[in-house]
Amino acid sequence: MAKERVERHLAAILAADVAGYSQLMGADEEGTHERLKAHLGELVNPNIGKHRGRIVKNTGDGFLAEFGSVIDAVRCAVEVQRGMANREPEASNEQRIRFRIGINLSDVIAEQNDIFGDGVNVAARLETLAEPGGICVSRAVRDQVRDRLGYTFEDMGEQQVKNIARPVRAYRIPLEMEANAPPIEAAGSAPNPPPPFPDKPSIAVLPFANLSGDPEQEYFADGMVEEIITALSRIRSLFVIARNSTFTYKGQAIDVKQVGREQGVRYLLEGSVRKWSGRVRITAQLSDATSGTNLWADRFDGSLEDIFDLQDKVALSVAGVIEPTVQAAETARAATRRTSDLTAYDLYLRGLSHLYPREKEGIVAALELLEQAIERQPRYGPALALGAMCHEDLLGGGWTDDPAATRRRGLDLARRALRVGGDDPTILANSAAALAYFGEDIDAMMALVDRALTLNPSFARGWHISGVLRLWAGQPDLAIEHIERSLRFSPRGRIGMSLAMIGAAHFVSRRFNEAVASLLVARQEDPSHPFPYRVLASCYALLGMFDKARETVEHLRTITPAVVPSFTPYRNSEHRELFLSGLRLAAGAAT
Repeated sequence: MAKERVERHLAAILAADVAGYSQLMGADEEGTHERLKAHLGELVNPNIGKHRGRIVKNTGDGFLAEFGSVIDAVRCAVEVQRGMANREPEASNEQRIRFRIGINLSDVIAEQNDIFGDGVNVAARLETLAEPGGICVSRAVRDQVRDRLGYTFEDMGEQQVKNIARPVRAYRIPLEMEANAPPIEAAGSAPNPPPPFPDKPSIAVLPFANLSGDPEQEYFADGMVEEIITALSRIRSLFVIARNSTFTYKGQAIDVKQVGREQGVRYLLEGSVRKWSGRVRITAQLSDATSGTNLWADRFDGSLEDIFDLQDKVALSVAGVIEPTVQAAETARAATRRTSDLTAYDLYLRGLSHLYPREKEGIVAALELLEQAIERQPRYGPALALGAMCHEDLLGGGWTDDPAATRRRGLDLARRALRVGGDDPTILANSAAALAYFGEDIDAMMALVDRALTLNPSFARGWHISGVLRLWAGQPDLAIEHIERSLRFSPRGRIGMSLAMIGAAHFVSRRFNEAVASLLVARQEDPSHPFPYRVLASCYALLGMFDKARETVEHLRTITPAVVPSFTPYRNSEHRELFLSGLRLAAGAAT
């Protein structure tokens, strides 16, 4: 008889019960029952619906709910607990109904009227660790939310809980710190409360409008913004949000105050680029995002031959308004002189525009353009370093017919980039990532990235690469710390590969359930790259979940012919063997 297929899906699980329920019922059975019904009907159920969750079941003194988004689950929990704090003001502490809430993120077995699995049990145990009126979450939840909602997560350490064999890492959300915060808005609106402001002037540069009348010139306007972000990021007195995060607003009508709240910055730079007949005009305006007032506006005209001077002028003017003590010489010295060959620069920008999503066709197209740029300008550092990373992607993805030649070319490009890169943080970090992947000394490569971050502490990609290299070097917890820092500098950027690396760090630390939670989200965010699928398949196999491992490998084979890579960049032999042994098990289950 054929085995019935079990339906599984990823869910954020919220478990809640009433603190001291038996005592409350003993004192006033009917009154407690009626009050609880009122809380559920007037506060709890509407908030679960507003945040796109569903009640799985009621448990007499509590309930179990699931959400498709962990962000929605946490928002809902906070709003419920805030709402409960304001209800029954006349009741004493002993008489008040107060929920304890636990939240976990996990793969669950779904039936029509219930959900099952280890992840559900963990959520229920987390609820018992919460204080009355409090919220306790798992590490998987903390890792996914990070600072995207502006909450603090207090580490409660490893907790041994009933009927769970392994210790559970738990985190408390201290709601007393949020007592005066505004109410959370519905899911899909701006996160509330917002990320905290950094302790220094902070700025986000929004996408510049392309006024050239030619959609093909969109990449040119985008490239201009990237150059200005890079110049501003070199000023250590500024906190600068990364390009990948701010570009999520591209093509949208902008509310200055809302964007400032969402990004956690005090200042916004907007503008436009018009390119015609060998000339370019850049307009820019700086706004105070807290008040919505316009602080400064200017227009810069020039020929394409002076494009880098125009970028410097914009960066210098913005810095002068935000931080008068920043010296003009510091900005001029930090400004990037990419190349004097404007055609090579144009090819570089076009190549950059092909890199996402990270799939074979885009990487190949980007590399063709970068090779043309290098042919015109053999000492063009940014193109050399980015080309090396493209070869890294081709090798790692199993997308090359000649791995040895791909590795040789990648090594050559990265080494050439470092010879001409000087103190350019992007060249240093990208070259170090490629060289480390190709087998160069990992300590030396981490030192290069450290140097890049010294030059540009707001460099989101630099922190990401630093985390990746720490993972390869056998330092998974430090890897998570650095990647999470990169996500703070780019809170709305492309997070798929970051979550995949966090998942891999949990995996090599044998925190398999936390790894699965991160990797499932990473797979959704970056569905075209094989890395998340490989680690996920290995994880499932080591957990004994061979049906899930088989499904993952089957999908992996639609992306790459190389299910098990020919080599891995892990320097720690135990980490390497753990990954490969699990992946071989998964591949065997799929044959």
